[in-house]
Amino acid sequence: MTETDSVTGPRTFDGPRMHIVETYFECCGFDHTFLQGGTSVYLWNLSRAFAARGHRVSIVTPAHGRLDDLRSRYDVEDLDYSDTYTLPLLLDPEVWQGFPVEADLPLTTTAHRIRLDGVDLYFLSNDCLDRLPDTFYPPYSAKGSDLVFFKPLVFQVDSVRFLRAWFGAEKTLVHAHEPYYHYLLPAAFRDDPLKPVVSTVQSNMPITKKVYGPEVRRLLELLGAGLPLPLDPPLPAEVRADPVRQYQQLTHLHYEYPRDHVALYRLILDHADLVDFLSPGQLDFYAAFRDTPFEALFRELPIAGAVRDNAHKMFVGGCAISDQWLAWDPAEVDREEVLSGLGLDPALPTFFHNARYALHHKGQLELLRAVDRVLSDGLAANFVLRCISGAPLDDPYFREVADRHKGRLHLESERVGERRVFEYAASSDFCLFPSKFEMDTFLIAQGEAMVCGAVPIATAQAGMAHFGHALPEPDATGFAVNRSFAEDDALLTDALAARIREAVTLWTEDPARHRELASRAAAVARRFTWEHCADLHLAAFRPLWEGGAPVLPAERALRHGWFELLGDDELTEEALLRHGDLAAYERLAPLDAAAARRFWDTAWQRADFAVCERVAERFPGAVPEEPRRALRERHRVADGVLTYRLPHAERVEVVTPGADDGRGRALPEVRELRRTAQGEFTGPAPQPGARLLLTLDSGRVTWDEVRHG
Repeated sequence: MTETDSVTGPRTFDGPRMHIVETYFECCGFDHTFLQGGTSVYLWNLSRAFAARGHRVSIVTPAHGRLDDLRSRYDVEDLDYSDTYTLPLLLDPEVWQGFPVEADLPLTTTAHRIRLDGVDLYFLSNDCLDRLPDTFYPPYSAKGSDLVFFKPLVFQVDSVRFLRAWFGAEKTLVHAHEPYYHYLLPAAFRDDPLKPVVSTVQSNMPITKKVYGPEVRRLLELLGAGLPLPLDPPLPAEVRADPVRQYQQLTHLHYEYPRDHVALYRLILDHADLVDFLSPGQLDFYAAFRDTPFEALFRELPIAGAVRDNAHKMFVGGCAISDQWLAWDPAEVDREEVLSGLGLDPALPTFFHNARYALHHKGQLELLRAVDRVLSDGLAANFVLRCISGAPLDDPYFREVADRHKGRLHLESERVGERRVFEYAASSDFCLFPSKFEMDTFLIAQGEAMVCGAVPIATAQAGMAHFGHALPEPDATGFAVNRSFAEDDALLTDALAARIREAVTLWTEDPARHRELASRAAAVARRFTWEHCADLHLAAFRPLWEGGAPVLPAERALRHGWFELLGDDELTEEALLRHGDLAAYERLAPLDAAAARRFWDTAWQRADFAVCERVAERFPGAVPEEPRRALRERHRVADGVLTYRLPHAERVEVVTPGADDGRGRALPEVRELRRTAQGEFTGPAPQPGARLLLTLDSGRVTWDEVRHG
């Protein structure tokens, strides 16, 4: 079967005219009644931008049992496509207890099309894909109990089979989104020159997230793409007991899996032609996890080598603010009416937060604690906090704070119209986005508030760096607080309270400066348009379409310390110092005493004590005795008490390994040392096998050993 072109009339575009196929588990941004998540909105806007440039654009997605609903509002064409087959599911017996080892799903898949705004939308329908018509996504509780859990996997197989059958003889660029929802596709099309695959990483799922290997192997065989799977070697018991490994479960950055599981992102890296990210900071973070509790462990894992070896495939396609938000005029919003209607005082500085209710991901617990603190201290300010849950918030602390500060705090969880959210943002002077664990990859909500001139107060996460709130003057758009990788983080609460007070002082005492920041914030946010996003994608798509091979930018290799991939003339001292790589430096110049001292100073500030020790060993005269003594004596155990000294540490925690549960998911014990002075911490001496987790004043989180002698 060969598809016909839905785009009529001449279009102008640069470069070759491509056929771009967008595929994702939910591509319903064209209709708000059919919408579940932000990725749908992203896909619809990007698809329309591609079509407006004259490219042929198709979208492939499940019908989710909503065909009759669609027929009531759109012209739905039933296509001459029917695919009957049996899908084999190999089930992990540790999870699917009481189920057979292999479950066979007999399926007949049909396809249906809507043509809208120059885009062809294809909806695949069968008995599995039509389940869950209200929520689309299987609940996690279905794992091990209901085969509907495999609905996203069924869609992966169906989309491959549909693309081969419907567009098989023609060249199509397959643009798939979120690795968890398409990890079979790159391997399935790896030998097909007519189906290059671009994978977009929409969220920062744990980079080592794994799926059951036998199941993946069987489905790839079904798709004619049998290949050896990259399985990690088994972990010895002493490695599983490593507190650094165990602690990662608390960071949401890494989990351990049984040996017979395969990292799905590894399948993407090895077989996709390009890997796309929503922001430069997201790409950087996902490539190295720099300054996080996971950084040191990540460098030891096989996935780190796969990232380095495939880094040339990575690019930033970007994300954008909706056209509607950019079109509305904040000046037309009646601030007094909006705030008075919420029971707030329009004469006071107003802070705005807008995110789904995600207590730890969005930093909302620390945010409420900070707001409660400053209002209880008498700060004259308003807070409009939207923690969207679709149901009344059941957290008693949230309700208690809202009741305690009526007339200063408006807290809501209900979904309201987009225009109403815009009015909240346009009536605010500052916006608050203290997201944690580096889970946000672009954060459209922050950009929307900034478009309205709300000055941001936000975490200095890499994925949000494009909004400029963490930049130094004169480029800053607002205020930054350090990143956080801890639940109920007192340091984050303290920092938020301090920044809120600083913001009120600015608004009260230097209104001109506030107006300057507001103007700069709006200007930065307004750069993120769908036209620009399409430009970034098409600049990467064109060479791929024409058969070109991507090349790793030297600047990226320098940022991540992949010096072995660079020539000597590409190395820079700044990058070598930042990564503490003395051996690579000696490719650039002799390591003399002056250079050794520069390495020491940089490493000391990063608490990279291994580099400090190597410098002290090779060049003992390069560093004065006092700094070397500080290195040697930073921890001291006497009479059963540990004293730890590091001037630029803000928090020191003892992490002690817990008992293994047999699947590598043991939780460690975490105990904070008491801060007795600036840079000095004390507490009971740790047990053997414990490690120290340091949080520095820069926001870097890293590890140190425990010395008992």
